[in-house]
Amino acid sequence: MRRWVSAEGHEVDSVVIEGRCLLRVRHLGYHVGFCATVEEVAAHVDLADLVEVVDLRRPGRRRARR
Repeated sequence: MRRWVSAEGHEVDSVVIEGRCLLRVRHLGYHVGFCATVEEVAAHVDLADLVEVVDLRRPGRRRARR
């Protein structure tokens, strides 16, 4: 799953609803809308402010116990 966030509290992630791939936009945890295109997302948030969240954990590796 890919996810983008902004310093202003916007969060954009991809979801599948009824077989359709959409972009879900939230602001400070509140639902703003589902968007079919990047242009629709740009109506809610400045795209230049978004950064992608990357999970650096390796799949299948367990956390070391202390």
